[in-house]
Amino acid sequence: MQITGDWLTDPAAQAVLQMLEQAGHQAFVVGGCVRNALAGLPVADVDITTDAWPKQVSSLAQSAGFDAVPTGIDHGTVTVVANGTGFEITTFRKDIETDGRRAVIAFADRLEIDAHRRDFTMNALYADRQGYVTDPVGGVADLSAGRVRFIDRAEDRIREDYLRILRFFRFQAWFGDPASGIDADTLAACAKLADGIELLSKERIGAEMRKLLAPPDPAPSVAAMAASGVLLRVLPGATAPALAVLVHLEKGSGQAPSWQRRLACLGGEGVVTALRLSRAEARYQAILRGALADGIDHPELAYRHGAEAGRDLVLLRAAVMTAPLPQDWQESVEFAARQIFPLRATDITTGETGPALGERLKRAEARWIASGFSLSKEALLD
Repeated sequence: MQITGDWLTDPAAQAVLQMLEQAGHQAFVVGGCVRNALAGLPVADVDITTDAWPKQVSSLAQSAGFDAVPTGIDHGTVTVVANGTGFEITTFRKDIETDGRRAVIAFADRLEIDAHRRDFTMNALYADRQGYVTDPVGGVADLSAGRVRFIDRAEDRIREDYLRILRFFRFQAWFGDPASGIDADTLAACAKLADGIELLSKERIGAEMRKLLAPPDPAPSVAAMAASGVLLRVLPGATAPALAVLVHLEKGSGQAPSWQRRLACLGGEGVVTALRLSRAEARYQAILRGALADGIDHPELAYRHGAEAGRDLVLLRAAVMTAPLPQDWQESVEFAARQIFPLRATDITTGETGPALGERLKRAEARWIASGFSLSKEALLD
């Protein structure tokens, strides 16, 4: 089996691979780039693996006129910059000791050894400079069948890094075949070892959840997370049923997937801390969840926080309430987001100042919003 693509035929990538091969070393592109090429998906990052040790990689890169940066030297990774493009080159490895978060590794000399320390079969795919694929653990068949499968025993792979529980559900959402469902034994292993999630940093959990909620339809995978008890480990109080309705509404209305919208749909307690949301992300979650709880209409939210917030509120409310979308809601949101309150403090000439003036403007704005943004300045002053 052979793959190709601009990312592989790129002169910089070819030069780095050839650099290693000409020195007598094995050199392969590995992991996501090979997987995505086989699946017909875009390739973002090109990772390279080799039997050359990091010091050898650095020396070869410098001799070839490339920059070598020891970005992960303790784990066998050197970033080689060729023609302005960086390539992470990692020596074949095997795990010596793991604690569920990080591993003590040793370098290996064979691709097959390296393959067995990876997580899923579809991520243990290798291709040489010509694009010929090496598949030591059956990843091609699993990828073709939409089967997300741990390499060897699921429990062993999970104990090496408990983040793999969340990665399993994320890969199931992206690559799994919904018609085939999730492998029962693998789901049981995730449920059995779910306590290990508590050992992970909130930053790693948050990054994984953002990716999990981004696919076209993560609902079946998230439902499996809930059934196995994993979802409550990550987001106490979160519930999954409304997510499937939300995804259906998104597709029907032509709205792009949004992990923020979907996270608000799940609910849950302490989401900011649990996922280490940024200040801007936390603020947006507060806007959506507050509007849902307070019954704010979508035109008001669109006026105050923009069209995206208004659209998200409409979809969320319909999903949570299992109700149809309002007629002409998208036009209503866009119209509201363009509105500018016509009244200013300087327009008030009746003598109010300070808090009293602010309260009067607030009441006038509420009347204006309730009128569908139709009241004029003169009507508001009357």
